[in-house]
Amino acid sequence: MAIGRRNHDEGTTFLNILGVAAPFLIALGVSWFTLRTWREPFNRASFVATWVITVVAGLFLRKIVFDRGIATSFIIVATITLGVLIGLGRLLTRRLTVKTS
Repeated sequence: MAIGRRNHDEGTTFLNILGVAAPFLIALGVSWFTLRTWREPFNRASFVATWVITVVAGLFLRKIVFDRGIATSFIIVATITLGVLIGLGRLLTRRLTVKTS
């Protein structure tokens, strides 16, 4: 997010970055609560559902609540970035929580 904001000369302060991330962080929290992902955090279906809900709800919040644009290129970048970040978060958590023999 910071890279995109810098490329568009929109500032890279914490509050500016948080303004871009906020709708997606809210949507992620909603997806976790709705899907109860803590029950089976490493389930692939849970990952895909979390990703889809986060993208769709985040874009909706960005447009309607935060009154920001959602150009096609932003949708593509947000979808890929969220998939990678959610997937990596789950992968790292799984690696760190697996007990070694």
